[in-house]
Amino acid sequence: MQARIEIASSVDDVWAPWPVNWTAVWVGALAALAAAFIFSLIETAAGAQAMKNVVSWKTISIATIAATICAAFFAFVIGGWVAGKIAGPRHAEPAILHATIAWLVALPLLFAASTAGAGGIFSPLVAVPASPDAIRNTALAALMSLLVGLIGSVIGGWMASGEPMTLTHYRTRQPMYAPRREF
Repeated sequence: MQARIEIASSVDDVWAPWPVNWTAVWVGALAALAAAFIFSLIETAAGAQAMKNVVSWKTISIATIAATICAAFFAFVIGGWVAGKIAGPRHAEPAILHATIAWLVALPLLFAASTAGAGGIFSPLVAVPASPDAIRNTALAALMSLLVGLIGSVIGGWMASGEPMTLTHYRTRQPMYAPRREF
């Protein structure tokens, strides 16, 4: 005689994908690029950008580094907020998903713009490198700006959701979808 074993699961075994609003993603990516362009023009007008080859970190002013990182952060906060608001989710997770995908869509657009010769528009640190040290420093600065931009995008998406920006709020809210239980 065979014994029948039943496994009770409290988690719904049905896969529920998160829908992605691609219009929101594209508009958020374009908003981030537009904000980066505007911030770059403001930096240039204020004199924070120095168009020169970066050979050593000692040749870059602190104002240039701070302006570049702040511009990347706030440009992607704007892009993430726009993507999250257009998508319209009421919870932080789908809004952050849209903001992060907008950041991912903006990356190849930034790469295409910088390789087409607009590198000085988006960052004063992107110039024609003259030495291996300059290449390393430029890559490090670009990586830092991109990662700070990702953080900004996540924060912008979270702000767009309208949920309180506390880490304990997740534990106290009602679930978006109640798990289905079949008995």
